[in-house]
Amino acid sequence: MSLRVAQSIPVVIGVVIISFLLTRALPGDPAVYFAGAAADEASIEEIRVALGLDKSLIQQFFFYVGDLLRGDLGQSISSGQPVASDLANRLPASLELTLTALTLSCGIAIPLGILAATRPGSWVDHLCRVLVTAGVSLVLGANLGSAIIPVWLSRGMKNAARRVPVANLALRGSGALLALVVVNKFGLLQYIGPVTSAQTLINAHILFNAILLMTLFAAHRLEAPFVTLLPDDKADLDDHSPLHRSTLDETVLDKPHLAIANLRREVLRMVQLVDSMLVPIMDIYTHYDHDRARKVRADDHFVNTAFDDVRRYASELQSTALSKQDNKRVREMTEYAIAVETAGDIVAKRMIPLAKEMSEKGIRFSDNGAAEIRNMHERTKANLHLASNLLVSDDLESARLLLEEKQEMARLERKSRKRHLKRLSEGVQISFDSSDIHLETVGALRDFNSHIASAAYPLLYRGGQLLETRLIEQDFEDLDVRQR
Repeated sequence: MSLRVAQSIPVVIGVVIISFLLTRALPGDPAVYFAGAAADEASIEEIRVALGLDKSLIQQFFFYVGDLLRGDLGQSISSGQPVASDLANRLPASLELTLTALTLSCGIAIPLGILAATRPGSWVDHLCRVLVTAGVSLVLGANLGSAIIPVWLSRGMKNAARRVPVANLALRGSGALLALVVVNKFGLLQYIGPVTSAQTLINAHILFNAILLMTLFAAHRLEAPFVTLLPDDKADLDDHSPLHRSTLDETVLDKPHLAIANLRREVLRMVQLVDSMLVPIMDIYTHYDHDRARKVRADDHFVNTAFDDVRRYASELQSTALSKQDNKRVREMTEYAIAVETAGDIVAKRMIPLAKEMSEKGIRFSDNGAAEIRNMHERTKANLHLASNLLVSDDLESARLLLEEKQEMARLERKSRKRHLKRLSEGVQISFDSSDIHLETVGALRDFNSHIASAAYPLLYRGGQLLETRLIEQDFEDLDVRQR
């Protein structure tokens, strides 16, 4: 027993080393992922230091081993949750698969073993001897069999959920069959161990899976053919974006710098979701499409869910021992999350119904009216991107520009109203038909822009420039009065 334990130690050490090196060899920077797509270099570096990625490879390895010994498996890149939590959530399904595979294996192996023992020299005895000698029972039973079961269990699921089981079957199944042919044709079993030793089968299993592990670097090439083989269901095309996954991690609430970074990323995710809602809205006005309108409403649902998570996360974070400055930043991000959620509602609940009404009634804007609205729409998109940059930077000039743009949008809205009323007075029928929708649309764009521009206020206040900015706002208002 002690000998077997001693023999397993090098295997465990090898697995730890290989898994560590593979995670470091994979493309991409984890710090960039966790910081968010719009993060600046300072934010990325802060996350890199927090994750220990600024250390040497040797230091990272010792930290990695230390975390393993403490039971800390890290944070999942795909879900954003602790790996231990994800494993616990998936354990029931894994146990179901394991027990099913074990039952299937025993159901085949035990009857064959009994028949072989009771009928020495028969074809059953020869078959079992060949299978055991070649290690096929392990390679095919544990690998091919375990790959078939997930495919069977996922048969009623959506195509996106079935791709991984089918790809796994293709990779492991073909590998197991190839291993069978190669081992028997070239007599490779003698190099693995004595044919009568159970350790030989264990060695064969480890070797087989190690070879499969090496194919990880080329596994991404399987994506395209299996997406073609099992395409997304149309109703689910919009549910795979990384923007639809929360970035909040409950396990770092006791680490304010990481928790606040998570909160910032989640608010930034809300901004990006709202951006995905705003970008196509003018095309939906022109050519109303039910699927695109449905996607906008679906993204609004994700925004609302993210907002609820931000409020809860901020409340839990503020219950910890935060500094006065950190507490203020958390409150500012929560307030801005409110503004972003309201902006999303403007698109989904005000503008989408207006676009639908235009389509149903066959209404269209005049050329001048459409140009005015598109101009406001383009400026609003640019201002939304500017606001997202403010979430990851402290650029006072950008903040001042954003509030100046707020006043400019208010001026453009008033100017569009005046021009629209002038077209009505000139008897332009198309303007008369679209009057209500035109006025409500420019008002919605103005309100949307006002909400997203609120990101500038905390920054300007901290920089002592809020009063000056308000004077700028007053200058715009006075200028507009003089123009009228």
